[in-house]
Amino acid sequence: MAAKIRIPAAAGALALGILLFTAALSGQNRPPKLDYRLFTLDNGLKVVLSEDHSTPIVHVEVWYHVGSKNEPAGRTGFAHLFEHLMFKGSKNVRPDQHLTHISRVGGDGNAYTTEDATVFLQTVPSQYLPLVLWLEADRMATLRIDRRTLDAEREVVKEERRWRYENEPFGLLSEIVYDHAFDVHPYKHTAIGSMEDIEAASIADVREFYETYYTPENATIVVVGDIDPANTMEMIEHYLGRVPKAGRPVPREIPREPAWQAERRVTVEADNWPLPAVVVAHHITYDGHPDAYPLHIASKVLSDGLSSRIYRSLVYDDQLAVSAFGQGNIIEDPNLFYAVAIVAPGRRPDEAADALMGELERLKQDPVSDEELQRTKNQFARDYIIGRITNSQKAAHLAHAAVIHDDITTADGEFDIFMNVSKDDVQRVARTYFREDNRLVLTILPRGSRGFRLLGAASR
Repeated sequence: MAAKIRIPAAAGALALGILLFTAALSGQNRPPKLDYRLFTLDNGLKVVLSEDHSTPIVHVEVWYHVGSKNEPAGRTGFAHLFEHLMFKGSKNVRPDQHLTHISRVGGDGNAYTTEDATVFLQTVPSQYLPLVLWLEADRMATLRIDRRTLDAEREVVKEERRWRYENEPFGLLSEIVYDHAFDVHPYKHTAIGSMEDIEAASIADVREFYETYYTPENATIVVVGDIDPANTMEMIEHYLGRVPKAGRPVPREIPREPAWQAERRVTVEADNWPLPAVVVAHHITYDGHPDAYPLHIASKVLSDGLSSRIYRSLVYDDQLAVSAFGQGNIIEDPNLFYAVAIVAPGRRPDEAADALMGELERLKQDPVSDEELQRTKNQFARDYIIGRITNSQKAAHLAHAAVIHDDITTADGEFDIFMNVSKDDVQRVARTYFREDNRLVLTILPRGSRGFRLLGAASR
């Protein structure tokens, strides 16, 4: 989105976060719980308010519960396209004036799209909260969708795809991995969408998507900062409460990915791919499932940072890879843990693949050490505490709990769950999910370099 004008965080916030983190680790206390109130308007809009008078600032986030997983075949990239279109004017706001209004009062605004949600956020001096609510209501109710705007934003999105994905070395990694790891679930495609689908989008398609998903029933607004809750609710009712309901249920029929019955090994070639890479991926569970918490710990042990098992083994010890990393992508629907090795010159892809699988197997056979477990919990506690100091961080935690978990109490409750994960829990989830029959072994080679092909590719 547009360049942002930043409002400084409250003085001493980082120091406060460090003190809270140190106290939590020493057992003196746990992080303070977030203070919030939850409401639902007659039109279905969910409202979360959290009062904080430490600075004369208010942060507003509007989460639409629509992401790339809600896009049908042939319509990929629509949620991300709407991230752009929502700034292109409405009945009372001219194109590209939304962020101009925000910046003129000393605020900033932005937006982002994930697989599961599209989020619009603004931070302003607290006296300008009515302006933000009016702007959000106007585009929720009367977004301008016309041929000229669609064509212009279509080109912007296409250029973003070229810049961030196609022209970036290894930029197509996620797209390649997910295309081969999923058969029917729409996680198969990434949020940026395909060039063909973006080009084919029609005015009718775009209007239907807007009328289906950008409705009060499918939205949650979170307001955190220097507010009076009663007065704020009156303003939200005045501006957003008058947006009419869509009058039809929001579609939630997402095809479930069938369980795999055997390992898959695939070799492909990619453009703008400097060195061979190997990926070992396993299907895992969803955010909020009891297994998700030890899987987060397992992911940190395996792949978080230069001291992680995968990086230390493949890059430092065996020098099989110039880089090695991974992640547990734990989101609303079951997703993936995947580990990646960029193969070092002179080493074979199959060596790197065997090493990655060996590290996952070791986690299944041998419990993590006390030191590893405590280090990962310390990392989580640090991120958890320091990551919810500012108004915007608090809003993100509350919104994620309300929208993705459909349970706002998890905004506080997850800390204790993580702190109580045991070594046995980590080993159990490794054995549950890092199975051979649940495994994709993917080799990605530079275009035209089939001579590197040292891993057999089985047809799917």
